Amino acid sequence: MALAARLWRFLPSGRGSAPGTRLPTGAAGRRGTCGPRLGGSEAVGGPGALRRSLLFSALSCLGFETHQVLSGAAVVHAAAKVSGVEEVLAQADYLYESGETEKLYQLLAQYKDSEDAELLWRLARASRDVAQLSGTSEAEKKLLVYEALEFAKRALGKDASSFAAHKWYAICISDVGDYEGIKAKIANAYVIKEHFEKAIELNPKDATSIHLMGIWCYTFAEMPWYQRRIAAMLFATPPSSTFEEALGYFQRAEQVDPNFYSKNLLLLGKTYLKLHNRKLAAFWLLRARDHPAHTEEDRQVQTEAAQLLTGLGDKK
Repeated sequence: MALAARLWRFLPSGRGSAPGTRLPTGAAGRRGTCGPRLGGSEAVGGPGALRRSLLFSALSCLGFETHQVLSGAAVVHAAAKVSGVEEVLAQADYLYESGETEKLYQLLAQYKDSEDAELLWRLARASRDVAQLSGTSEAEKKLLVYEALEFAKRALGKDASSFAAHKWYAICISDVGDYEGIKAKIANAYVIKEHFEKAIELNPKDATSIHLMGIWCYTFAEMPWYQRRIAAMLFATPPSSTFEEALGYFQRAEQVDPNFYSKNLLLLGKTYLKLHNRKLAAFWLLRARDHPAHTEEDRQVQTEAAQLLTGLGDKK
């Protein structure tokens, strides 16, 4: 099974609170000091000199007042901009939690030129989610997949300390591999792993990043022989893993956030099947089958889990 086919929809992650905006020191309370003071020597030059001095003083004061007004406006604009971004993020996360995929994309697409990493990685996720909808044509899907990668790349460029940017960059690279062939997919394997590991390092409590590392391991553990041969030609040490390693990540994800994702429950069951532990496989498959279905993906998980349970002879 292709790696990209396993990188499914994930939960949103929170955004840290933005630092407050402060007025520059000395920006207020200085109206009385805006022009030069006239000393005795400045008045000696006669009425003309005095008029010029007064004019200079008035212009200096006007210039300072203008600077104050513009500086104040800039601070207000910056504060409004930060507040505006936070409001959009709150709306985006609400729509994501509500499963409003297309509305979420329409909201975030208005900010495609943003320089904010939090907006950009969410836009990458939204683009990918629309690409996964059953009503999306193949041509549209391809455009959205490449668009998602571009947004994720920009998010990472803006904030390399964002675990979500690393996570979605890795996911999007894998998706693009579906259009660039098995060689490109395998060649990107180490890059994908590196960014998932970085996401976990930056946020060890993000269950989805841990889950994704489990998928990476599961994928290479079951890689067919012909793909292994391609990998051996591309790398001196081709990417490889085991089902035991995959199981460790799926278990860790479940410990970090129990029942966070129906697919993690399913993959725990499937991994135990690979390891010939039918009892624990049935336990996790039952959990996956009975997990509440909030999305189309949850319903697909329920169906697959039920089919696997039937294969195990459990018709509960």
